[in-house]
Amino acid sequence: MRTFVALNYLHYLCSMNGAVVKTGWYAARVKYRTEQKIKALLEAAGTQHFIPLKTVETARNGKKTRREKPLIPCLMFVYADRKTVLKLPATTGFTINYIRHTDTKQLHIIPDKQMQDFMRVVDLSETGGIEILTANLKRGDKVRVVRGVFSGIEGELIRVKGHKRVVVRLEGLVSLATTYIPTDFLELIQE
Repeated sequence: MRTFVALNYLHYLCSMNGAVVKTGWYAARVKYRTEQKIKALLEAAGTQHFIPLKTVETARNGKKTRREKPLIPCLMFVYADRKTVLKLPATTGFTINYIRHTDTKQLHIIPDKQMQDFMRVVDLSETGGIEILTANLKRGDKVRVVRGVFSGIEGELIRVKGHKRVVVRLEGLVSLATTYIPTDFLELIQE
């Protein structure tokens, strides 16, 4: 499994003037095939980020090579305060369009738990355990996986191709479905 940048659990940072600044995960669309370049710049700047990647094996002239490609092209996540996030396009020199709520037009901040689950499911995708769903799904029961490799992940229970799966959603962005999960591995989350 790949190691991801650890989540920063401090939700608020104090700026120099003492005002409280909210930090969070911001989703952004970037131009095709610029993800790796932006990733390198963010790492050099020490900015926490996440780009869903998968390792692909290609054969060229009889030689097999492995390289990382975006799992979801043109999508990246940045963990920072709003001011830092808005400065990134100018400091990196790349086009970065942040996802906004359709009704409020405010930048969409993804909750930490949702992002943790998303990152974990993407990490487990190396074993072929997920499927990317782009169709709108009917909302099901909220469940938590209590056993197996997906233990601790919370999402919605759905049926895909006749099998029970747990879907982790990033509202308005993407949904990831796990492989088949037996009913006894799940518990209902009471709201």
